[in-house]
Amino acid sequence: MRLGALEASVMDVLWRAAEPLRVRQVLEELNQRRNLAYTTILTVLDNLHRKELVVRELDGRAYAYRAASSREEAAALALREVLDSTGDPESVLLHFARSVSAEESEVLRKALRGRPGRR
Repeated sequence: MRLGALEASVMDVLWRAAEPLRVRQVLEELNQRRNLAYTTILTVLDNLHRKELVVRELDGRAYAYRAASSREEAAALALREVLDSTGDPESVLLHFARSVSAEESEVLRKALRGRPGRR
């Protein structure tokens, strides 16, 4: 799922946070670089919640938000969606494999060797 620029900025704040954040906390973090309204951030967080990218918990009278998955898990899901949308995931994987560095190739080899059901 592609994120808009503001959605990506909000997700970045949540991924960096050690604990769930209220709308005001997200706003304060983002307003160090820009001038946004509380209602704008509330709307973005509600949209991200509807898309199941954030989880919200009632904290007193307000919600606190946290990312539903890690940044790495979200990136992997985005890659999966790209592969699924191509109509030829094998070809895309082969092109991708040719583009990785030696270090990235070794990481992939180790991961594939460690998969359950593999010899």
